[in-house]
Amino acid sequence: MRYLITGGAGFLGAALANQLVEAGHEVRVVDDLSGGDESRLLPGVAFTRGSVTDVPGLWTLLQGVECVYHLAARVHVPESLQYPSEYNAINVGGTVSVLEAMRDAGVRRVVFTSSGAVYGDQEIQPVHENLIPEPQSPYAVSKLAAEYYVRTIGKLWGIETVCLRIFNTYGPTQPLRASFPPVVPSFFQRILSGGSVIIHGDGNNTRDYVYLADVMDALIAASTAPNIDRRIINIGSGVETSVLELMHLIESVTGKHAQMLTSRTSAGASRLRADITLARELLGWEPRYQLEEGLRQTLALDTRFRS
Repeated sequence: MRYLITGGAGFLGAALANQLVEAGHEVRVVDDLSGGDESRLLPGVAFTRGSVTDVPGLWTLLQGVECVYHLAARVHVPESLQYPSEYNAINVGGTVSVLEAMRDAGVRRVVFTSSGAVYGDQEIQPVHENLIPEPQSPYAVSKLAAEYYVRTIGKLWGIETVCLRIFNTYGPTQPLRASFPPVVPSFFQRILSGGSVIIHGDGNNTRDYVYLADVMDALIAASTAPNIDRRIINIGSGVETSVLELMHLIESVTGKHAQMLTSRTSAGASRLRADITLARELLGWEPRYQLEEGLRQTLALDTRFRS
């Protein structure tokens, strides 16, 4: 097949592009490199630096494409609190631009990566796709708004759509920004270097951590699975893990003790665990990695964490 991946030089996008190319598919990538890195991509990936708000540029790249993976987005929750207009412009406006270009180029299917963050705080756990979302940040709002655009425009224009609500993904080479770093690589770096791990709140808030390879399996299945038009599907491990439990697991896999500092700042939603029943039923997908095994794989494969 021939694919276009928006945001294809990022953490998820590059892993997906490389895996598809290795499987013999033709892959085009567009990325503005605000958070991506072209060097992640294998030589067989056709890379273009560009924006998802550029409809004519997207139209050119979409010629002959059979499926779009729309991954391009601003993704940092704290940053979205400071710059909601940028998150709206890229995450919502960029999604509409992608759909317009797809319509004009005649592309049949889009797989949109949404986020488990759209659920917010829910009394019912694990969270299932029929719950009413309670987004708690401009980032989560932008992802939810983009979902509505994808499903509504897809129905109006005859584009097959599927929205994957992906939970907390981790794995080798996950970017470590100076500000708002993701928790797993941040904990690895701090524990291995003898630094202090900062725990927000009491450390008992939970998240659903899903390994990168499992997310790739779900994304690939979603491009060809039948009878999933306009469906929303959770992609997670189905297991909730507290921040303290995560820290102790990383201590175990590294063999090092963490120095812990606590912060009174908010830790976000108190609990989050994905119900993955629909992913099993509609995609034939099942996560292969439990958290401890995924953390060991991350440690073994990420050169930044080798002593």
